[in-house]
Amino acid sequence: MKKTLILIFVLATTFAFNVQAQDSSFDTGVDIYSSYIWRGAKFGSGPAFQPYVEYSTGGFALGAWGSVSSSTDEGYEMDLYTGYDFGPVSITVTDYYFGGDWTDGDMHYFEPSLGLALGDFGFTAAYMTGDGVDDTYLEASYSFSSLDVFVGAGDGQYTVDGDFTVCNVGVGTSKEVKLTDSFSLPVSGSVILNPSTGGFFITVGISL
Repeated sequence: MKKTLILIFVLATTFAFNVQAQDSSFDTGVDIYSSYIWRGAKFGSGPAFQPYVEYSTGGFALGAWGSVSSSTDEGYEMDLYTGYDFGPVSITVTDYYFGGDWTDGDMHYFEPSLGLALGDFGFTAAYMTGDGVDDTYLEASYSFSSLDVFVGAGDGQYTVDGDFTVCNVGVGTSKEVKLTDSFSLPVSGSVILNPSTGGFFITVGISL
């Protein structure tokens, strides 16, 4: 399975670079969050700095995303991803790396995921595999005029006993804080509960 996912990642990456560069662009930035919460779990402690670099052309995207906590209890993560957006359906393959020897294949966790967007409704299905990991995650979301709600369920690392159950319930919102006539700062926040572990989180971030 790992070799198959690596092959998919390499082929998608190669194809993305060979797509005609019409409407292609590079983008980079950083999000700064009060804490890093992912699928109902907290990574590290203290504020998290999350940089990204992405190349896109047509429906293809190829990028790198990371998260580093500001404290000694570091939630270190550096990912590579590639995907294609078919309109309402998107496919992504992500290589998760949480430290150690990057050249060691056992340090990588691969996840193919499928996304569906129908108006204000969204659905994500993901399967992560790697060294001792064989986990499934499903999430449904709905966007109201000023509020987003989501419910996620998973097994393995996502729950306290490894069984499939709800592990990520939350609401989120965002706004633009106008600093000057020509510059606004995007601010977002979420309130999240993990019914499996009992974890409760409030996190707020800005995007630069």
